[in-house]
Amino acid sequence: MNREYHKWASPALGRDMELLIYGFAGARVLVFPTSKGRFYEWEDRGMMHTVGEHLERGWLQIYCVDSVDAESWYARWRHPGERVWRHMQYEQYLLEEVLPLSWQINQNPFLITTGASFGAYHAVNFALRHPHLVGRTLGMSGIYEVSSWTDGYYDDNVYYNSPCDFIPNEHDWGRLEALRKMDIILAIGHDDSLRGSSDRLSTVLWEKGIGNALRLWDGWAHDWPWWHQMLASYIGGHD
Repeated sequence: MNREYHKWASPALGRDMELLIYGFAGARVLVFPTSKGRFYEWEDRGMMHTVGEHLERGWLQIYCVDSVDAESWYARWRHPGERVWRHMQYEQYLLEEVLPLSWQINQNPFLITTGASFGAYHAVNFALRHPHLVGRTLGMSGIYEVSSWTDGYYDDNVYYNSPCDFIPNEHDWGRLEALRKMDIILAIGHDDSLRGSSDRLSTVLWEKGIGNALRLWDGWAHDWPWWHQMLASYIGGHD
């Protein structure tokens, strides 16, 4: 299996950032780690074996990025406005550094975003903010509001990074058309305490005419054994 390690000084973030690439061709997949997780988390958890055939056959090429959650949403020592601003710098890193690198390596036009738990937030939020770039997003056991990380603080950056907030007010025709063309899959355990967030996001999407697949799994299903199964089930579609 092809594996590449990359590291560079990020202009957007002002520090070194690392990532891993798996596979040699196919749809590009942007993978986000769980809360404060590292770029090698999916490798350590054996997720590459779960999609091994996809990688070996050139169906997928996976880009595992690092997080800056400890400097953004989870930086309780910072003012909430600074937390979300750091997240905006992270998004700039993805848009201006990671995606251009992926395009330089692989010109496949289809981009997938995915992640589990807080990684699901990153994956789905990025996709809904930039629907012209993303063809499919798979959120596994995610939360799609950010109020728990802002201590009651609210500004435009918070609003536009909280999908359950900004989707109901989406009126731009071009963005709505792009959102309606995207494959949106929200997988979560029936008894997961975060399930309400997936339910709400699915509902507000449907209310805007944006189709999505809400997939409820038996029990809690908020851990790596279930995420392996979810990834295998949905990375290629809504099955």
